[in-house]
Amino acid sequence: MLHCRTIPVTPFEQNCSLLWCDATGRAAVVDPGGDIERILAAVREEGVQVEKILITHGHIDHAGGTAALARQLKVPIEGPQEEDRFWIAGMPQQSKMFGFPDVDSFEPGRWLNDGDTVTVGAETLQVIHAPGHTPGHVVFFHPGSRLAIVGDVLFAGSIGRTDFPRGDHATLVASIRKKLFPLGDDVTFVPGHGPRSTFGQERAYNPYVADRA
Repeated sequence: MLHCRTIPVTPFEQNCSLLWCDATGRAAVVDPGGDIERILAAVREEGVQVEKILITHGHIDHAGGTAALARQLKVPIEGPQEEDRFWIAGMPQQSKMFGFPDVDSFEPGRWLNDGDTVTVGAETLQVIHAPGHTPGHVVFFHPGSRLAIVGDVLFAGSIGRTDFPRGDHATLVASIRKKLFPLGDDVTFVPGHGPRSTFGQERAYNPYVADRA
């Protein structure tokens, strides 16, 4: 079984996720945007061992704490897709632009592509390349628990911004409709900000991507 705990971090209230495998107690931190001590406190409370960091995309509120956390825990970084390299390389500039503490850029040990898989302990998640918000954005999907970590692609009642460099609205809508919704209406997703929802709920009511939109 895969467990997921949401840890809001940074002034942007970004949903960092702690995923862990029941059988092994091994864990992954998804999108450690900042507030490292808050993330580590959650790790201690759950009694799990972090074995890697997973990144959905290269915006600072999702990836700003990655370099520091990887150094502290001595764990590898996986993701996002390599088209987000320019965002990660510009992490120090992003910190100044958005008023974050100074942060370091990083080089993932593994860039991810559509159709790849990542493991958390004995559990396997599918990697879905879902560009539009950023060109290298990826989504992590666990078929067994019908759970998706979607970053800033989709929100409850909304979708990701596309006014940043190399964002594209039509591409984002296509990613949601053609790659995420076919996974099933029953899939619960953890967005990058705000409450969880299901793909079925968004297909029915989301004004940007509902079937009737």
